[in-house]
Amino acid sequence: MRYEVPETVDSAVEMLSGEPGSAKVLAGGTDLLVQMKSGVQEPDLIVDIKRIDGMKSITQEHGGWRIGAAVSGAEMGEHGGLCAAWPGVVEAMELVGSTQVQGRATLAGNLCNASPAADSVPAMIAAGAIVQVAGPNGTRDVPVEEIPVSPGKTSLAKGEFVTSVFLPARDAKSGDAYLRFIPRTEMDIAVVGCAVSLTLDDDGTCTAARVGLGAVAATVLLVEDAAAALIGTKVDDAALEKLASAASAACKPIDDKRGTVAFRTHVAGVLAKRAAKIALARAQG
Repeated sequence: MRYEVPETVDSAVEMLSGEPGSAKVLAGGTDLLVQMKSGVQEPDLIVDIKRIDGMKSITQEHGGWRIGAAVSGAEMGEHGGLCAAWPGVVEAMELVGSTQVQGRATLAGNLCNASPAADSVPAMIAAGAIVQVAGPNGTRDVPVEEIPVSPGKTSLAKGEFVTSVFLPARDAKSGDAYLRFIPRTEMDIAVVGCAVSLTLDDDGTCTAARVGLGAVAATVLLVEDAAAALIGTKVDDAALEKLASAASAACKPIDDKRGTVAFRTHVAGVLAKRAAKIALARAQG
């Protein structure tokens, strides 16, 4: 196994695309190192991207926020501007692992691990986040929901890796929230996760919304029918019931030791209503 630490994006792409065997990107390593120790992953090449310029930066851009692929959850939680703009995304990332893990785990890594139960991914989807992907053919922008394609698999081609996550600018009367159900009080994998982001006009009517669901299908879901249940309403009880029904209807879960199909389907609707209420309160200021 080779371990390389490039200092430019182009060098990283060249290393990843030129490796004939298995190549893995190392940002925080909280998933990769565990998988290597358990024998799930045996890469021929590890490319550590932390020394590349911009990988550890949080910067404002076009009214939104660009988060480098090696920025840790702890660094996100300490950034006042990011927390104020997208509290739901930050809170979702802060649910990943322990305090020690927070010092290493990254938003991009949580996405590219492609777990259906990833906590930050529903929140990013609800936020309309876009990732920048670098590869042999240059860079491209990809909606977060298009990155995971199945458990443990992404749409990234050979030689490609995520360099940053962009959270777009939002209107003043906007709010987002993420909630999950877990059997324990902390440090557990989501049985169901749900994120809601919404925007209100001056009259308090919802003009835009996005809903993300995790751990209820092979990939994290963008649930357009659930968002449509809120748009054009005052996010009242009737709208919340329609939201819950749409969220539950979108579920395609499995039975496993953490939850049954029926339980996950029901809880998705419950969490959708609760997250929408938090997002609404934040949008109202």
